[in-house]
Amino acid sequence: MPAIKNALLRYRIIDRAIRNEYTPFPSKSILRQMCEEEIFGSSEGVHICDSTIEKDLFSMRMEHDAPISYSKKERGYYYSDNSFSMDDVPLTEKDINAIKAASTILHQFKNTSLFGQYEFAIQKILDRAVTSDKPSSKEEDEIIQFESLPTIRGNENLELFISAIKNKKIVQFKYFNYSKNKKSIRRMHPYLLKEYRNRWYLIGKSELKEKVITFGLDRIFDPLLLEQNFVIESDFSSDNFFKHSIGITVFNELPEEIIIETTPILSKYLASQPLHHSQKIDSVSDDGSHIFSLHLLITYELKMLLLGFGKDCKVIAPKSLQKQVLHDLKELISRYENE
Repeated sequence: MPAIKNALLRYRIIDRAIRNEYTPFPSKSILRQMCEEEIFGSSEGVHICDSTIEKDLFSMRMEHDAPISYSKKERGYYYSDNSFSMDDVPLTEKDINAIKAASTILHQFKNTSLFGQYEFAIQKILDRAVTSDKPSSKEEDEIIQFESLPTIRGNENLELFISAIKNKKIVQFKYFNYSKNKKSIRRMHPYLLKEYRNRWYLIGKSELKEKVITFGLDRIFDPLLLEQNFVIESDFSSDNFFKHSIGITVFNELPEEIIIETTPILSKYLASQPLHHSQKIDSVSDDGSHIFSLHLLITYELKMLLLGFGKDCKVIAPKSLQKQVLHDLKELISRYENE
C-alpha cells in the first residue's frame, strides 16, 4: 500500500490527540503510542518509530497547513489555531478507491500474519478515515479483478526473515535442491527479500558458498532465527544487486547490450511498458516495428521472456544469446515433430 495512504490515518490520530482538551500537549512518544494502538492494537512500537511521527508532523504542516507548534514548557505539541481540524481534509474518492485496491492486492496474502497486519490497517483507514457514509455495493467491488494465484508455501516465514534482516541475525534452514532432489542444512546472512511473479526470494550471503545468493522461500523448510549477528558485506547494495537483471538470477559477470527487433504490435506494448529501466528505442521502421536495446545480464528469466514473445520478437545481438534462443527453439520444434 502506498505510504501516503497509511499516513492519512496517522494524521487523523495525531490531530485528535493534539485537540484532546483532557490530555493536552501530547509528546512525540505519546503520539507514536496512540498511532500504534489505533492501527495495530499494540503500543510496543514495533511498527511505527519516532522518526515516522516527526515526518508526519512535518507533512501535516507543509501539506495540510496544520498550525502545529511545540511547547517547551509543556514538552508537547499543540495547535496555535484552536479551530483547526484534520476532519476538514477528507479522503477523496480517488484515495478511497486506491486504498480498496491495495486491500484487494494484499488479500492474496491473507494467510500470512505479516500481511494480515497491513490489511487490518487498511481496513482501519476505510472504517475511520473515510468520510463517505455510502457503502460500496457488490457491483462496485467486482469491477476490478487482480491476478490471484494459490498461496505458495514459504510465505508464512516472511515475518521471521524480515525480523532477521532488520536485526542482522543469522538464519538456518533446510533447503530443497531440485537437481539433487534432497534437502540440506544452510546457514546464511539475510540481506534482502524480493518478490518476483508471485514468489518470494531471500537474498543473502551463504556461509557454505561464501557469496551472496538467492533462496526461494517455497524451498525453505524449518527456518530458525539464530542468536548470532552478522555484518553486511560493505560492497553489497540492495539497489544495485538486481540492477542489470530481469528476475532473480544474478551472477558475477558484466551485463551485455541486448538488441531485439519487435513487430509493430509488440513494439507498442514494450514502448508503453519497458522490460527494464535500461530499455531504449534505437530505431523505428516505416511499418511500426522497433529495434530496442537493453543493458542486461543474460539470465534464464531473460531468455524465457524473449522466447515467450514468440514470432513477434527476434534477437539481433549478442550472437551468443541469438544462438541460445535458436537452439531452444529447434529443441522445441523437435519435441513437437517427434510426437
